[in-house]
Amino acid sequence: MTGFKNFIMRGNLVELAVAFIMATAFGAVVTATVALFMDLIGKVGGQPDFSSWAPGGISVGTWITSVISFIVLSAVVYFVIVAPYTKAKAAYFPDEEEGAPADVALLTEIRDLLKAQNQA
Repeated sequence: MTGFKNFIMRGNLVELAVAFIMATAFGAVVTATVALFMDLIGKVGGQPDFSSWAPGGISVGTWITSVISFIVLSAVVYFVIVAPYTKAKAAYFPDEEEGAPADVALLTEIRDLLKAQNQA
């Protein structure tokens, strides 16, 4: 029973479960946003679903609808998630300054102190 309890309470599993639940909920939001934009495209272009369109007997309407949906989905994900996340990450977690990492700088300082001590 202890092994099962440790498995369930492991941090990675809980974080993964939360991420999956949040992704599912967010997927519904993105899907609804894409449907909204497709409806707006339909108002402008006359119809949001081109599935029945088949010029010359070739049914390209489903493909056109899929491509438009993909472009709208990509734009929503980029402008609603990726761009704000990148800006927030840069603001709250700036990149480290150029140069040696802190542990290397500390080891270099210790080396220099030992060298100075041995020469004295």
